[in-house]
Amino acid sequence: MAAVFSDFRDAHMTGSGPTLAAAITPAAPPEDPGRLRSFYYSTPNSANAACDLRYALLQDKARGVKLPKQEGNTWVDIFCAFWKTAGEIVKLEESPSEGSWTKVFEAWKEVANLLIRGYSTGSLQAWTVPCLYAVGKYLRAFAINADAETSQDSLTFGDGFLDDLVSNGEKNAKLEDAARTINRMFTLCLSDRAPMDESRKWGIYNTTNLLFKTYFRLNQVGLSKNLLRAIDASSGDLPSLEGFPKSHIVTFKYYVGVISFLEENYTEAEEHLTEALAMCHKDAYKNRELILTYLVPCHLVTTRTLPSRQLLAPFPRLESLFRPLCQCIKQGDLVGFDTAMSAGADEFVKRRIYLPLEKGRELTLRNLFRKVFIAGGYEASKSGQPPIRRTRVPVAEFVAALRIGTRAKEKSRADFDEVECLLSSLIYKTLMRGYIARDRGIVVLSKADAFPGTGV
Repeated sequence: MAAVFSDFRDAHMTGSGPTLAAAITPAAPPEDPGRLRSFYYSTPNSANAACDLRYALLQDKARGVKLPKQEGNTWVDIFCAFWKTAGEIVKLEESPSEGSWTKVFEAWKEVANLLIRGYSTGSLQAWTVPCLYAVGKYLRAFAINADAETSQDSLTFGDGFLDDLVSNGEKNAKLEDAARTINRMFTLCLSDRAPMDESRKWGIYNTTNLLFKTYFRLNQVGLSKNLLRAIDASSGDLPSLEGFPKSHIVTFKYYVGVISFLEENYTEAEEHLTEALAMCHKDAYKNRELILTYLVPCHLVTTRTLPSRQLLAPFPRLESLFRPLCQCIKQGDLVGFDTAMSAGADEFVKRRIYLPLEKGRELTLRNLFRKVFIAGGYEASKSGQPPIRRTRVPVAEFVAALRIGTRAKEKSRADFDEVECLLSSLIYKTLMRGYIARDRGIVVLSKADAFPGTGV
């Protein structure tokens, strides 16, 4: 108990929001695993809890803090609710059959409601806003565990992005309840009209990120657009991004990038994801991997470029996912590309990157036809001029290449009409430069840069 109230006192003495948030965190730190249990058992029963907590917070000469009456009462109420939550967590740890994540969630939701009420009535100062981060984070985590308990699924706190993007969205009543509470936190921060140095607006991106994670897990990504519209409408009243912690902005940019990605706005997605990667800490391995999971397909669509080995080397999972596709694209191997797509289909669909990766088939086809162009060799030199590659290529050669590079059961389908359609599509998309002379059955390619960006 002494550790909890020491943090509370130190936080008020120094005006440190993170230290105050640590005081009401419902998870024991590694260096003090018995912290939560000690806090709960320091008060004999619920009848004495309020008095004991008031004494420790405000009246103890050694550990207490002198606060205005309204602010002091608010913190006493919050710590009473925190004590009840600690009791439910301890019960769950000591006797799982008697404990319940649902009871933990309901007790912690009361902490959230009291905290929101404290800010709404002006009882709590703006420097304590990091408490919102901790309360919102664990509210979401407890809701996930409560829903999993109800559906008899495995329990997880799910702090990262990964599980948020692959959830099935079923039976999430508690998480939906948590989303409504976190949305109140978002509104609380966005609507604050206090001077900027005393404003709750400094918590806007953290609460937005919590809602992003929650909406993604609920498969309600569309609701994220409402948050972005609200932030955009209030952008003139918000501090510049440079003033916020990098961790808040990296997460925000990541989710905005993924939202644009899912809407097939790959250019905008690439911009946000690139900024997120540039700002992400070099040791944040998991976050960098998640950003690249969507940035690599973006580059494939927007710039038609493949990731280097150096880029993916630190991430074996991404290397195993993307490298087979990259090799097949480079080699113009249609059969290999289709095989690699089939092998990774489950993971690609789960990560929602299947469709943009499928666009790599056009690049594979372009590189296959590029081999035909290179195999055609050079035209005879004229008037002492350097030889140039043959630029008039019979369509029949492209047909032969497609039949060679296609599965046996599909060879008969590769006829002139199909190949002409494929060539027309590549030319339209500027993957090739030239035109089709149908009356002569040839493709006339540009003498300069017939396959843009390939170095031929």
